[in-house]
Amino acid sequence: MADTRARSIVVRSTTREMLVDITREVEDAIAGLGVSEGLAHVWCPHTTAGITVNEAADPDVAADIVRALRGVVPPDGDYRHEEGNADAHVKASLVGGFALVPVSDGRLALGTWQGVFLCEFDGPRERRVEVRLLGR
Repeated sequence: MADTRARSIVVRSTTREMLVDITREVEDAIAGLGVSEGLAHVWCPHTTAGITVNEAADPDVAADIVRALRGVVPPDGDYRHEEGNADAHVKASLVGGFALVPVSDGRLALGTWQGVFLCEFDGPRERRVEVRLLGR
């Protein structure tokens, strides 16, 4: 039986590492679920990508996050995982696979500058993001 409180979003990344603003897609998913109050659980079921909430007004912030994570976890580090994407797994673990965002009046209750991002660390790829609503 299909879950009437969940929707999938398809996100396509264009580079190996990038943050993709998915705020509008998450809000569209929430609107389709008919929940006015509660929590949106935004989940990325992939091991080399994550979800974060951060500033969406200035695209330099997303670029800075990618650059900083690349500095902390370089692609050419001394890794044992032989697929060539070990750094992507570590970055995804640092960022985390989900965000819980309050929903009020059927919309994400984000701060003035905030947005929801898919954090791609092993692209370009097509990713699936699940939006599940907990509420009434």
